[in-house]
Amino acid sequence: MRFRGRTIRRKIVALLLIPLTALTAIWVFATHHTAAEAMRMLDAKTAGDTLGEPIERTVRAVQRERRHALVYLADPRRSDALPQLHRHQHHTDRAVSDVTGRAPGVRGRLDDDTLARLDAFAGGLDTLRSLRGRVERNTISRDHALVAYNDLVDPSFELLNGIRAIDHAVLDKEARALAAAARARELLSRQDALMAAALAAGRMTEHEYREFSDRVAERRVLHQTSLDALPETDARAFEEYWRGSDGRALTAFENDVFNAGPERAVRALNAERWQSATSAALAGLESLDRSGRERHEQRIAPVRLSVLLKAGTAALLGLVAGALSVFVSLRIGRGLVRDLRALRKEANEAAGVRLPGVQRRLAAGEQIDVETEAPRLEYGRDEVGQVGQALNTLQRAAVEGAVRQADMRRGVSEVFVNLARRSQVLLHRQLNLLEGMRRRTDDPVETADLDRLDHLTARMRRHAEGLVILSGSAPSRQWRKPVALIDVVRAATAEVEDSERVEVRRLAALAVDGAAVADLTHLVAELLENATAFSPPHTAVQVMGERVANGFTLEIHDRGLGMTADALLDANLRLAETPEFELSDTDRLGLLVVARLAQRQGARVSLQPSPYGGTTAVVLIPGTILNEITDDLELDTGPSGRPGPT
Repeated sequence: MRFRGRTIRRKIVALLLIPLTALTAIWVFATHHTAAEAMRMLDAKTAGDTLGEPIERTVRAVQRERRHALVYLADPRRSDALPQLHRHQHHTDRAVSDVTGRAPGVRGRLDDDTLARLDAFAGGLDTLRSLRGRVERNTISRDHALVAYNDLVDPSFELLNGIRAIDHAVLDKEARALAAAARARELLSRQDALMAAALAAGRMTEHEYREFSDRVAERRVLHQTSLDALPETDARAFEEYWRGSDGRALTAFENDVFNAGPERAVRALNAERWQSATSAALAGLESLDRSGRERHEQRIAPVRLSVLLKAGTAALLGLVAGALSVFVSLRIGRGLVRDLRALRKEANEAAGVRLPGVQRRLAAGEQIDVETEAPRLEYGRDEVGQVGQALNTLQRAAVEGAVRQADMRRGVSEVFVNLARRSQVLLHRQLNLLEGMRRRTDDPVETADLDRLDHLTARMRRHAEGLVILSGSAPSRQWRKPVALIDVVRAATAEVEDSERVEVRRLAALAVDGAAVADLTHLVAELLENATAFSPPHTAVQVMGERVANGFTLEIHDRGLGMTADALLDANLRLAETPEFELSDTDRLGLLVVARLAQRQGARVSLQPSPYGGTTAVVLIPGTILNEITDDLELDTGPSGRPGPT
């Protein structure tokens, strides 16, 4: 596909879609990758700063408590054994509380494996209370107590490795070596606990001797292997310590124990000198561990900064590339965008302002000049110009069509009004003639025929009046004085062919304003005619009503087949919306006439399923056109049209 064509689609694809999509995808990938790595390092630093030192303090507190617990189990009768144990338990509780208080704040920054190790470490600390109870009651042996305390300490090393892990081969190797050095210090603490308990008990068992020897050997091997992975500075510091006086003293004591054997081990050592040597060694190794971690953190800082710089650089370069691409695309397509914007403005103005305005003015009866409302515009020869020219042609055609349609609707309305007025004059004369003939005859058969003819003539007059209403003109019948509501309903009944089927219940003593009598009579007559036409001839149509808060509701019930839900919805929409009359819409002119009449008088008409199986028409007559019938109210004789209206 060539991208140098003249079509709008090819220009947009060439300038925007492909390069922007590619650049955005590359930028998102690079930014996400580097940002994710940076976030992992920041999370690891935050977690390490928050939990690292508290966990180490907890481990040291548990180590000291372990030593005094074993001493207490070795000689519970010592007066100072239990108080010292309680004091160290208190230190442990404070350290544990610090860890549990800080842990929730960093749980979201840990990966799944590290989070599981944290939960395991915290779960082990939860068992500390029951272990202390067994120690104080002397219901656990020294061997089992040692194992139980060891199980509390062991998960901490993997947890610290997980918290301080870094995605860098050399630095991660150094971190694991420092963790191994910390593990070696834990082995020394176990040696101290074993020997302190043996010295307190005055003897060392074969099992304790093997445990002591194994821990010494394991510690020495672990120290040696960790030194090989540490940087030269840290390795030299550990080597110098073990070659120093404290290291040599501890090594000498260990060798004395090896040479003496299990039976004479406690006699080969002095308790105070052993405690002094191990305390100095534990403190010295702790200092070396702390110094090593500080130097390790200093080596991590540049790596962390480098990752952050890479993340920022990737995001910035991608953003610059995207912005440059957008700038170039906008620069190249400026002319196209300008033409499209002008064309869009013209189309929106024509569709949203000009054409609706023309239609409103035509509906109001104004004369419209097509050249003024839709002038001929000149556009360029490119595709955008061709679209603009077509839009201008469509706009002129739409305005011309609206003008022609308005002229046609106006002509049809004038024809309707002319024909209706002529018919009304003749029908009015015919009604007067029928009234005179009725008064001159006494024959019941002829009187019945004349009454039926009178009803038909009244229907014809109402249909002619419907044409006047559809045209938008006012009907010729008018009343000056109010007319009783019951008389209005009776007059409407008189205009229905099957008027004898209509049963009018007693209505409230209300009167309708004279200006609304003609419209309300016509409206009720249309509804009554529908009710009688669409119900079986042997059934009655009931008219009833009651007062409501906003006026009076008049209900017309028939017992026909009713209407389907869709037909009922469509009819109610027609009654509520009062659409404009269209020449093609001739199937339900009665509903349109009713809607027009209701709109003019502020009434509301709705159709509902009747409880009798047919349809109920509900007319809400507003209180603004109703009056209470009192002695002071002067009423007209009735809305029959003979002779009340003027």
